[in-house]
Amino acid sequence: MSNIKSEYGALEAILFTMGEPVETAALAEALKISESDARLYLQEIKEEYEKEDHGIMLIELDDSWQFVTKPVYYEQLIAIASRPKKPVLTDVLMETLSIVSYRQPVTKGEVEKIRGVNSDHAVNRLVEYGLVKELGRMNAPGRPMMFGTTDEFLRRFGFSCLEDMPRLDPVQEEDLKEEAESEIALNI
Repeated sequence: MSNIKSEYGALEAILFTMGEPVETAALAEALKISESDARLYLQEIKEEYEKEDHGIMLIELDDSWQFVTKPVYYEQLIAIASRPKKPVLTDVLMETLSIVSYRQPVTKGEVEKIRGVNSDHAVNRLVEYGLVKELGRMNAPGRPMMFGTTDEFLRRFGFSCLEDMPRLDPVQEEDLKEEAESEIALNI
């Protein structure tokens, strides 16, 4: 009996993890059982999940099996799935955002010069998150796009205006510039 329970568990684990229909033959092969035993076990699992206290059910689609949400719970599922996801600001994004916020308006090229690496992805992600926006084009060869922060940036970081952002004292700023220039000289 315990072997059957472990096979039930294995079938549930496979179907849950795959998230798409899995053929009976593939399930039988994975568990090293006959297809008829696999069908029998799957039918028993299906009957168990049809009880009212389960939010999911097992369906059969052309000799393949898949776990799906019971239709009665679609409204609750949609309420969660449609909620906007809060963007995660990685160190790279925070560094790029800092440069844009303190140097705006700034071009990607200027951000890349300060960071020392390509910043296309970081700037594009910040635009996607609504923290940075295009401000127009610089009147220079190639007419590069200029970027700056948004009202969402101010709200997110608790500033009423850009002047509320913390400032370094001039001595600290000069020390950081010297340190950055020496690092750049070492990498050349």
